[in-house]
Amino acid sequence: MAEKTRYSDAELEEFRTIILEKLDKAKKDYELLRSGVTNADGNDVADTSPTFKVMEDGADTLSKEESGRLAQRQLKFIQNLQAALVRIENKTYGICRETGKLIPKERLRAVPHATLSIEAKRGGAK
Repeated sequence: MAEKTRYSDAELEEFRTIILEKLDKAKKDYELLRSGVTNADGNDVADTSPTFKVMEDGADTLSKEESGRLAQRQLKFIQNLQAALVRIENKTYGICRETGKLIPKERLRAVPHATLSIEAKRGGAK
């Protein structure tokens, strides 16, 4: 029996559903992080009023910086999921970019934007 070279349309639809669900959640998480950084949902004067609470201000700044880093990471995750949707459309989804073999379904269900098999990721795909 010949080795399978790509996933069927039905299998690709299953992955599309998984990715769309993760994408929806990721976008909501991103907006939450972004609003925390920009203080978009606050009408208070916390960021404009004079204050002498240096320690609290320092903690707030660190918290905003951390939220900013998390938001950037979340944005990259969203972009990776969107790229995975493009690969589904092109019917190249699930093919390892190093070995050319199919990435196991279990890996794609756990990491739907994966472009490398575990073997390739570990460097054993030579």
